[in-house]
Amino acid sequence: MSTTEHTEHTEHHADDRVARIHEALTTVIDPEIHKPITELGMVDDVSVDEDGTARVRVLLTIEGCPMRDRIERDTAEAAATVPGLSRVEVETGSMTEQQRRALTAQLREGRREIPFNQPGSLTRIFAISSGKGGVGKSTVTANLAAAMAADGLRVGVIDADIHGFSMPGMFGITEQPTKVSDLLMPPAAHGVAVMSIGMFVPEGQAVVWRGPKMHRAIEQFASDVYWGDLDVLLLDLPPGTGDVAISVAQLLPGAKMVVVTTPQQSAASVAERVGSLAASTEQEIAGVVENMTGLTLPDGSVMDVFGTGGGDRVAATLGEAVGHDVPVLGRVGLDPALREGSDQGTPLVTSDPDSPTTAALRDIARSLVNRPRGLGGMKLPLSVARS
Repeated sequence: MSTTEHTEHTEHHADDRVARIHEALTTVIDPEIHKPITELGMVDDVSVDEDGTARVRVLLTIEGCPMRDRIERDTAEAAATVPGLSRVEVETGSMTEQQRRALTAQLREGRREIPFNQPGSLTRIFAISSGKGGVGKSTVTANLAAAMAADGLRVGVIDADIHGFSMPGMFGITEQPTKVSDLLMPPAAHGVAVMSIGMFVPEGQAVVWRGPKMHRAIEQFASDVYWGDLDVLLLDLPPGTGDVAISVAQLLPGAKMVVVTTPQQSAASVAERVGSLAASTEQEIAGVVENMTGLTLPDGSVMDVFGTGGGDRVAATLGEAVGHDVPVLGRVGLDPALREGSDQGTPLVTSDPDSPTTAALRDIARSLVNRPRGLGGMKLPLSVARS
């Protein structure tokens, strides 16, 4: 073989390996955006030296990207699967502002509107509400989300309780969202993507906002966060029927309400007020969750610490208010482990998947998502052409 033929053969062999590396890198998924790095324009350069050393340069979305080590490791492991390489070297840089804007435009698909309101969106949206505080609404929200994620669904949670945010702590999230241009990447834990104002507020500092600013925050969480293709979006609403509940009804008209109450009659009477809000905003009520139903004692008996019958009463009253039957989705016992999981940043359905409380929460989660999924009942934008 002549020197020219040998050079051409070597270059052709290297080109073949470069193509194979590019193909292998399609399996490397960005941990925050959940798409292949090849699709996101993050693979800047791939080359193979004469000695078989592969060099891959990856552009991270921002400098100091918290996922840098994981992306480098996954890239190196994927490239190493290509035959004929002696070693793999991965170098990382960061995107230019122009590249970030292009990526943002790609992720937005040219839209700044709330993606969940677009025709054809199949994301189920549930607004978890309560008539009063202290009924365990946020704990129920976190555990329902984790249960759905454990079943393989893509789940997101918006902490809409601006003044009383709690979702970061319940999921054990301490990092801030990554910002790519003007788009935020929500942190994830236990398979759930979470966005909360609490991720931006220093420890112990209060959020002193009035209605319009809270409305804008909810709007930004829905439109300026890259959620990807979610199966389910849960919103943890503040107690009562105030500004945020009205904003959610306006911003996400397809959201169905899930009302959390306790068996206590006074809590039930307060929860019934949610029905008047649902009727006035034309929101569907998916059902009622009765929390803290009873405490199982060491001898196996159950103590009704907060009484009985509250969930059934709320469901009946809400059904009258909205003109259709409202089911009791399930009853969750008074379980100290449920509270402990919230305090420790690990939902009970994740830490103890075999407990009776987990089973009750899992059944409620499945009853919500196992309903027929489609466009029936959605309000679609219509236009009429006139000559």
